[in-house]
Amino acid sequence: MHSDSQSANYTPSVDNQPEVVLRTKNVSIYYGDFLAVQNVSLDIQKNRITAFIGPSGCGKSTLLRCYNRLNDLIESFNLEGTIEYQGQNLYAKNVDPVEVRRRIGMVFQKPNPFPKSIYDNIAYGARVNGYKGDLDELVENSLRAAALWDEVKDKLKTNGMALSGGQQQRLCIARAIAIEPDVVLMDEPCASLDPISTLKIEDLMQELKEKYTIAIVTHNMQQASRVSDMTAFFNAQASEDGKRCGYLVEYNHTEAIFHNPQEEATKEYVSGRFG
Repeated sequence: MHSDSQSANYTPSVDNQPEVVLRTKNVSIYYGDFLAVQNVSLDIQKNRITAFIGPSGCGKSTLLRCYNRLNDLIESFNLEGTIEYQGQNLYAKNVDPVEVRRRIGMVFQKPNPFPKSIYDNIAYGARVNGYKGDLDELVENSLRAAALWDEVKDKLKTNGMALSGGQQQRLCIARAIAIEPDVVLMDEPCASLDPISTLKIEDLMQELKEKYTIAIVTHNMQQASRVSDMTAFFNAQASEDGKRCGYLVEYNHTEAIFHNPQEEATKEYVSGRFG
């Protein structure tokens, strides 16, 4: 289908190979008869930040949403191939998608706090999951981990939607980590934020990767080069009916993708010649 498909199964060799948390093997994603993403294989490694980059319509967010089974909510969605989490097939019949989403959290492009107090935003997931510990402590620890505690500690009863955009996004990150997931997925988490808020989120990611495995979709080349350890470059090819099918071009250490890419398409994209 495309000239650079040979590299789609490329997994970089790494000294002291880190543990693989999410293993994507020959994954193709369909919506009805439409092939949205073709034949992707890549490993997401523990306590690293993996960035998905590429032009619009190349399947980055579609793939990201497969990791916590959010695409299940779309009736026409179908996945071929396997995605393994800690060695288990995420799409096996006996796997509960709700439990998957507890282990693999998601932060969306547009901050989406619940229309509740700051405190209740954080405590919500713990209450739903029957948390038996100290809720006050959980809320404080989650807000501290999201670098938000000092800004909101005196107004925990305030509606979360009254915060600024950057604060709302950090609140959503705090909410995601309050349920103690292993993996945090971020779909363009800074797309609607100003530069100062963006840098706060980027600094936060570096702190969070000490404890969590992070995968991020970003359109911002500088962001990918700044924050990620590994980068996957996706591209898309238009079919005869004008629909675009995404595929993985190249996956490697971020340094290699930006400074010594193996594929011409990668070189052109990261140097700003298209996209």
